Amino acid sequence: MTRSTSIARVAVASTLIALISTQPAWAWGHDGHSMVNRVAAQYLPSDVPEFLRSKAALDAMEYLGPEPDRWHNKAEQELRDQESPDHFIDMEYTSLVGTLPKERRDFITAAEKVVADHPELHLTVSRIGFQPWAVEECWQKLKVDMREYRKQLAAKANTEPAQLAVVYDAAILGHYVGDGAQPLHTTIQYNGWTGPNPNTYTVDHKIHAQFESTYVSTNIKRDADIAPLVAAAKPHVIDDEWTQYLDYLKHTNSFVEKTYQLEKAGAFNDLGTPEGKAFTAERIAAGAIELRDLIYSAWVHSADPIEEYKGPQ
Repeated sequence: MTRSTSIARVAVASTLIALISTQPAWAWGHDGHSMVNRVAAQYLPSDVPEFLRSKAALDAMEYLGPEPDRWHNKAEQELRDQESPDHFIDMEYTSLVGTLPKERRDFITAAEKVVADHPELHLTVSRIGFQPWAVEECWQKLKVDMREYRKQLAAKANTEPAQLAVVYDAAILGHYVGDGAQPLHTTIQYNGWTGPNPNTYTVDHKIHAQFESTYVSTNIKRDADIAPLVAAAKPHVIDDEWTQYLDYLKHTNSFVEKTYQLEKAGAFNDLGTPEGKAFTAERIAAGAIELRDLIYSAWVHSADPIEEYKGPQ
């Protein structure tokens, strides 16, 4: 597909989605996010500090899994507006940006040029989404606090405050990583098909919540459906977290049409179908596996030598 063809296709879709609201800022609902976080922590390797695998940490990870979605009440509108784009990324639009820079402000600069060059898309930068930058920034915070935990441990100081920071960082990271496993959080087709629709996929604005919340809460069980898939995947250390996470998002995005195909076949209605259940469990488990490996990698790389910050010079 040529770049001009890609732009034309996105333009058609954009004129339609301009009539509806921006992406919903939730994925997996309360139950799915809780599963991602708890199972990820449960299957951390044994060389990660024990406090991160304790019952208290598992309980906190589970509770905090949905935390960023709790920030979206209209009573806190400024917080909601600022944070909502961190939950999704419309990859049809990022293809117009090209190689995605690791720093958020560099992406915003590049995306502003796309917005200016393509007024026919009726875009704003925030409508493209900031999902991978939310993950990168959370991962770096986790690594920093793990480094501080190491310092406190080496100094034989009280490590409990650092432990609290680490668990909180890991839990918030888990929410955004879980978002990244949900195919409808990577596309303009996030809640009903827009644009040319030769396969007659649903155009109702119901598929998003039906798939990630209603169906999950009714049919997916943490210990029976998610934990075995995570346990079977061997933990590994990620050395280039930015590139790896973008690949993770691309893989998730490859399931967008599959999600619509399953919905069309009734896979997410009530008890659904075996294929729908297997697909949903695999996606939630993929989030837990990615989170576990990112937490593990943050721990390993928190031991890397760094130049200490000494304040303004």
